[in-house]
Amino acid sequence: MTRKISTKRRNTRSPKKKPVRSLASTGLQTFTANDLQTMDFPPLNFFVEGLIPEGLTLLAGKPKMGKSWMALDLAMSIASGTKALGERTTKKGTTLYCALEDNQRRLQRRIRHNYGNQDAWPSNFHMATQLNKFDQGGLEQLEEWIDEHRPSLVIIDTLVCIKPKSDKGNGYDADYGALAPLQELAGEYGIAIVVIHHLRKLRGDDPLDMVSGTTGLTGAADSILVLDRKSHGTTLYGRGREMEDIDIAMQLEDGLWQILGDSDAVKISSERKAIIEVLENAEKPMGPKAIAEALDQPEDNVRQLLTSMARDGEVKKEGRGKYITP
Repeated sequence: MTRKISTKRRNTRSPKKKPVRSLASTGLQTFTANDLQTMDFPPLNFFVEGLIPEGLTLLAGKPKMGKSWMALDLAMSIASGTKALGERTTKKGTTLYCALEDNQRRLQRRIRHNYGNQDAWPSNFHMATQLNKFDQGGLEQLEEWIDEHRPSLVIIDTLVCIKPKSDKGNGYDADYGALAPLQELAGEYGIAIVVIHHLRKLRGDDPLDMVSGTTGLTGAADSILVLDRKSHGTTLYGRGREMEDIDIAMQLEDGLWQILGDSDAVKISSERKAIIEVLENAEKPMGPKAIAEALDQPEDNVRQLLTSMARDGEVKKEGRGKYITP
């Protein structure tokens, strides 16, 4: 069964001198709170522990950050039932990676680079390099494939390759409408669909504000993952309707992404290492001000960190307000 998308805008304005129909005549289906209390729902599936639940996930990052490498690892890990991103447990199942900005030669080279010449690459890991835009039959193509193969994960890389060309109308409506059918499709089949997208150039206080486009995109998605490069390294921030907020440090090494740990903890750890390196290279004990100047960091932050490091035995106080390595 394929979903027919109507391109006609429904006229919701009531004709003049025509009485408004009651809700009872519209066929509105409702349920009571008492009904809801006794309903039994299956547990929510996480296909990648804590990161990729069933539903629609928008994964956004700046160009050339390695989003496609991450997509490849997610698809391969679920298809083979191995850990994703170095440490996250996966639920094994069929996967589809729509690498719409790549070709077969490049995909073969990347898989061979990351996973070597195994006896056989997973036969349940499917790939496509072409998919019609959704207003040109692409959604029907995708649903037919999903209905036939019943995958666990579908990745579309990238959104711009399948998004219908919007008219000069409401940008929010166009963005929401581009993802809403995928959100519905993921819910209908109980699968995870991940759409790769870009970040805008301007930074924002809220990572979700950096997603290129209107809030219609983040509003339509069940979960949003933002891959961002900051001064202390790369982080993956996540927020969703069915997942806890995450903020983890990431590292891309030779084509494979690795989770390093909680972003704040990794940041503090790297700052401690930097302080130890400065003290080891110093010819005499140093105070917080001199260390802060050497690292181009706020003096108050360095002072507080030195207190903690002294308590943990990582540095030793030498004289009045001076520090050395033990």
